[in-house]
Amino acid sequence: MKRFMFPLFWRIFLSIWLAMAVTVIASNLATRYLLDRERQAIERQVGLQELAREALNLRERQGRGDAWRFLRSEGERLELHLMLIEKEQGQHRLPRSIQERIQSGWYPNKPAVIDLDEGYQLVAWPRMGGDGWLDPRFFRFIELGLAFVLISLACWWIARLVSRPLRHMEGTARSIAEGDTDLRVSQRIAGRRDEVGLLATAFNAMTDRLCQLLDRQNHLLRDISHDLRTPLARQRVAIELASDAGADAALMDSIVRQNERLETMTGQILTLYRVSESGGSIAREPVKPLTVVNRVLVDAADYAEHRGVDCELIAGEDTKAVSVLGDAGLLQRAFDNVLQNALDHTPPGKSIHVSVARVQGVIEVSIADEGPGAPDELLSHLFEPFFRADKSRGGKGWGLGLAIARDIVYAHDGTITADNLQDGGLQVTVQLPIFIGG
Repeated sequence: MKRFMFPLFWRIFLSIWLAMAVTVIASNLATRYLLDRERQAIERQVGLQELAREALNLRERQGRGDAWRFLRSEGERLELHLMLIEKEQGQHRLPRSIQERIQSGWYPNKPAVIDLDEGYQLVAWPRMGGDGWLDPRFFRFIELGLAFVLISLACWWIARLVSRPLRHMEGTARSIAEGDTDLRVSQRIAGRRDEVGLLATAFNAMTDRLCQLLDRQNHLLRDISHDLRTPLARQRVAIELASDAGADAALMDSIVRQNERLETMTGQILTLYRVSESGGSIAREPVKPLTVVNRVLVDAADYAEHRGVDCELIAGEDTKAVSVLGDAGLLQRAFDNVLQNALDHTPPGKSIHVSVARVQGVIEVSIADEGPGAPDELLSHLFEPFFRADKSRGGKGWGLGLAIARDIVYAHDGTITADNLQDGGLQVTVQLPIFIGG
């Protein structure tokens, strides 16, 4: 059964609408409450009822003038405007502003009206600036304050409603990108009945599908590589037997070279799979990067001489005793792959510059060639498996060397980057955390 959906648009719209409505109602109720208290305070003035009767007696005995002067003097004493009117004549004698306040069903600062049995009314309202008359700005402040608080709470709730699950999904996506493929968006968010819930559900489904495809790819590469090793080994034996039997030497040399290329590619695929699967669980021991780099340069000396390329090593004195925690064989494979990539793309007569330096708690190994470099838009793809920037760095290989180096460096909690040099060429920089052991 399809679950009921409550779109995010209507959630936001209704939340804002309700916040505005509650603001208006609450501010009006608060204002009315304060005004009622003000009016009651006026009516409770000491002797106000007796004062009205005394003014009425003066009016009947001595005339309207004496009553008016009496109310004026008493009003100054009490900081009130006092006016005695007849009910039959209505309230037309009152100031127009006071008439509007009395007749309005809802008006700030309404006067107090005290009924007398003799058909008269005493109307009392505070003088402006007196203690009993609340400044209208006070009511505006109350309304604005309530509006600010309620609308702020509504906006905070809306922002939290939208941003919190998005932050969770962003963090989940980042963790998955860093290798935690078992992580998914929580069911609490995926179960929401709005667009955010649909997005989270689609995200989880997409991640499941991508992880399945990646697993199938890894298993396929592993199985093919394992299955190829046996026939390749048998083929190598057959080639050697054919060579001993007097087969064409040039043809046999060509077949041997192709066999070696297949064996090398198979070994690289297995190494890539092994490093990817093991991740951070590789065997670790203190290793000196400078020693590993020297060993890599020695092993590559013949190939560099064949290519007509010079390799120059620059290392600071403070790097000789520096160690990292890791697998010496894997690190040598990573540096060797980066160096081989540089040798393959450096023209004869040029040089490769290898530097080892200690930089802010890490050991930095840089390998810079003098080749054509790579387009800036392709730099971030150089470490992807089977990627080759053929247009600018065409050459040998299958695009696995730098991918293997990346996975090995990541397994050692390090970083690897590629940048084009200003004078031409590509520089690959590896940074590894220094091991401080006891």
